Amino acid sequence: MNPTLVRAAVLILCSELLFTIGNAAIKTVSASQPLEMIVFFRNIFGLGLLVPMILRNGVSSLRTKVPHMHLMRGLVGVSGMYCFFYAFSHLPLAEATTFKLTSPLFIPIIAFLWLKERIPKLAIAAVIIGFVGVLLILRPGTGAMSTASLIGLLGALFAADAFVTVRRMTATEPGTRIVFYFTVIALLVSAVPLLWAWKTPTLAELAWMCVVGGCATGAQLLFTRAYALAPAGQIGPLTYVSVVYGALFGWLFWDELLGVLTVTGIALVVLAGILTIYAKPEAAK
Repeated sequence: MNPTLVRAAVLILCSELLFTIGNAAIKTVSASQPLEMIVFFRNIFGLGLLVPMILRNGVSSLRTKVPHMHLMRGLVGVSGMYCFFYAFSHLPLAEATTFKLTSPLFIPIIAFLWLKERIPKLAIAAVIIGFVGVLLILRPGTGAMSTASLIGLLGALFAADAFVTVRRMTATEPGTRIVFYFTVIALLVSAVPLLWAWKTPTLAELAWMCVVGGCATGAQLLFTRAYALAPAGQIGPLTYVSVVYGALFGWLFWDELLGVLTVTGIALVVLAGILTIYAKPEAAK
């Protein structure tokens, strides 16, 4: 067995576990703190970790010729963050995680409309399967569909838009610069609602919000390292273990049980997500 591949797989599993712990922290602290506070502290923690990296590389490393692209990526990214945090606060963890994982289903569509990339047949099949799964989870017309579910799905659309924007920028922009400008824009945007939503946190609440930021940052670092060691086709499907983690955490800490239709819908979304990993975009002719 390839030891590098094993290492990458372990990093992915640990990354998704950290993401799930952070999501559980969001759900916990949202019981006493408003969403605006949680998003703000998530961003300020992330910026604190990035500043030393920027200082080491020099301020000149921040010069960019596409500020409008950074602004767009920042605005859609922070919008998606608000949506996902709301979903994690109001939905069972496994269900909210599934909506977050639907973002790959939107990427081929956005890439086709914006970058003129042809959608492979496998990706078309994945989109159809994935949205059948989403319908099973939402169950429109039955009274089961909630505002939180729709907001979680909207967050996936924002996340897909952010991903395609990053893909467009990577030709000229290094990853550190993209992440830095996103974090700064997200922090500035999330600071505005504090004018009316500020609530002084207790030490326990502050600790939970630090867990949110710490887990998200740590998970991103592990995730990035894993993809540097192995291709997406080999380790990408492992990211869907987050649904299992979410279901386990939800059951252990909140007694959350999922119905048969919801489990079936989640399984279809996971299958669709795995298919998108193997569906390579085709350039327009």
